Amino acid sequence: MLNFNTLIQNEYESAYENAYDLSLKKQFSKPKIYTAKGDLSKRWYVYFSYRNPDTGRLKRQNPFYGNANTYKTKEERMAVLTIYKNIIYKYLRKGYSPYGDTLEKTVLDTSFEQHVSQKPADVPLVENEDELKARTEMETTDVFKGETVQGALESVLETKERRLRQSSIRSFKSHLNVFIDWMDKERCNIKYISDVDRKTIHAFLDNIHAQSSARNRNNYRASLSSAFETLVEREVVHSNIVKQIKKLKTRPKQHARYSAEQQGAIFKFLKKEDPYILLYIKFMAYTFMRPLEVCRLMVGDVDLEKKTLSFKPKNGSRKTKIIPEILIKQLPDLSDMESEAFLFTAEGMGKFTKTKLENRRSYFTNRFKKRVKGRFELDLEHTMYSFRHTFITKLYRELRKTYSPFEAKSRLMHITGHTSMKALEAYLRDNDVELPEDYSDMLNIQNKGNGEYR
Repeated sequence: MLNFNTLIQNEYESAYENAYDLSLKKQFSKPKIYTAKGDLSKRWYVYFSYRNPDTGRLKRQNPFYGNANTYKTKEERMAVLTIYKNIIYKYLRKGYSPYGDTLEKTVLDTSFEQHVSQKPADVPLVENEDELKARTEMETTDVFKGETVQGALESVLETKERRLRQSSIRSFKSHLNVFIDWMDKERCNIKYISDVDRKTIHAFLDNIHAQSSARNRNNYRASLSSAFETLVEREVVHSNIVKQIKKLKTRPKQHARYSAEQQGAIFKFLKKEDPYILLYIKFMAYTFMRPLEVCRLMVGDVDLEKKTLSFKPKNGSRKTKIIPEILIKQLPDLSDMESEAFLFTAEGMGKFTKTKLENRRSYFTNRFKKRVKGRFELDLEHTMYSFRHTFITKLYRELRKTYSPFEAKSRLMHITGHTSMKALEAYLRDNDVELPEDYSDMLNIQNKGNGEYR
């Protein structure tokens, strides 16, 4: 039976030989032991990385547990995993590949039985707690150092693609790719994800901030934090170093309202030159839907008999809204259109399309810019989304002619679909919709004795 010193010597010899075997070194990382920082309530295992033959990148393989977690002391568990690690390393060096080979369990189980019996008493023990602690620290200091920055983040992306919506995964993927490219150019000396520290993340985010805005910098921070959180869950890194980096204060993006003259002129122009984009805008203006929500609408979502439409909002489950008569009168005949067809597409109304949601939204945004922006000399804050703001403001001010501020907001919230009074009030406040009445009478107080005003 191998004693502990022999195991250490074998490890030394294997490490020495592998240091000069460059072809094998490129194919896999040296197996390591995960000890959960000595916590016996968690599973300990051996892990390693192997180059994926399809992608050409190192990819972490499934951890190997064997029967190590049946042992109840740190010394026994470490000794068993050390033998497993040596066996795995031996077969990797002989050319074993986790891609295509099917004898992993047989090979490992058989080899293990040749080295150690299944009785805990026969397992070689670490001599004392200090020795175990030192060995544990040595094994866990570099938690899977073999996984590169690019390989680790691309594996996170594969996971996120199964969880996030298409619109969310697009920006997430873009953020990670920008970070990978920046690391390759600015921190090429950092190869492994475990070597990325908070200082490096700060430098990257500062670069993004300098090139764009605090808001964009915060978006990149959020994506990296989400990625590192996934890596923590997979035990690839010890902690989420991004979470500790503070967000910068930003000013919410403002969508300027159109004046009555601007709105009237634009509607008159589009009625003649582009009635299709005008109808798209009126869905936002009259139903207070967002651009993406309008782009999701299918013909079958519109019920002209009940005068309602069903849609998927920004957050939450599907909602139903009334279609105001002013909009119903402007709708074309939908009876000949397929219910599963999209209401608004680049190809026309009521068409089937494979174009992604974000691209459909971008089509109408670009069409508006091309037709309207330059002609009416609009600034950056005047967008299609601004029509939603414009008509919410118009509706609120009409309600205020009859109702108190609270009742007007209550009625407006029911129409616009805001989820809370607080959210609606924040919107009205940010857009200066609610202005105080003239307070001249409170200022026009005559001082007694001198006839002056203060």
